[in-house]
Amino acid sequence: MTTQDIYNYRRVDEQIITGGQPTEDQLRAAAQEGITGVISLVPFDPKRSLPDEAGLVQSLGMTFVHIPVDWQHPTEADFDAFESAMQQRGAGKTLIHCAANFRVTAFYSLYAIKHLGWTKEQAETFRASIWQGSDYPQWEAFITAMHAKLAP
Repeated sequence: MTTQDIYNYRRVDEQIITGGQPTEDQLRAAAQEGITGVISLVPFDPKRSLPDEAGLVQSLGMTFVHIPVDWQHPTEADFDAFESAMQQRGAGKTLIHCAANFRVTAFYSLYAIKHLGWTKEQAETFRASIWQGSDYPQWEAFITAMHAKLAP
């Protein structure tokens, strides 16, 4: 078991990986692979979430930040919390996840435009690796509005 087994796994660079909801074994693998922090954007769901992800992550020596982003209503405040978590994450490798890597690729692509010098095209290419063929109007509206705010 490795982090590459996480649903919709994507490696952004040597410090950041993204994916869907990891299992307990995948979180253990993350710790063994040198991941030092986990940022979760998925609201708790008793059917899909781990019973105590925060406790497990912390017991494995990693930091845990939880930003429950409502799938139906992503907000600028959610993005602001994500941006803050990214800026405070410190050195080391970070796993950023949600349920299926949709929320994460949307937020990370916006973050990368604002802070990492990515072009809109680079961000859309990254996001498309997960979103290709999807139709989620509430997210397209959110992303379009955020792009307008991030434009120079």
